[in-house]
Amino acid sequence: MSTTQTIKTPVGRRLTEETSSQTPSKTFDCPLCAKYRDPETGELRFNAETLAAFEEGDAMLRGEIPAQRFNSLDELLADLRSET
Repeated sequence: MSTTQTIKTPVGRRLTEETSSQTPSKTFDCPLCAKYRDPETGELRFNAETLAAFEEGDAMLRGEIPAQRFNSLDELLADLRSET
């Protein structure tokens, strides 16, 4: 018998995988990430800047904000350096 497990990702996307009921549950315990978890719910929590970046990425995926594209790493780095 298999069950369906839905995993929420921080950017609002979902990953659904089928797992066997005999498969032990998968856990990932990262001591460095523990400070970002809500102590009551265990959900990840992020600061306002990170949440704004997630929303901007979602808007790019929806086509509301044009995403920049680069043909090489040198082009990307030149663009990043020109902003400072």
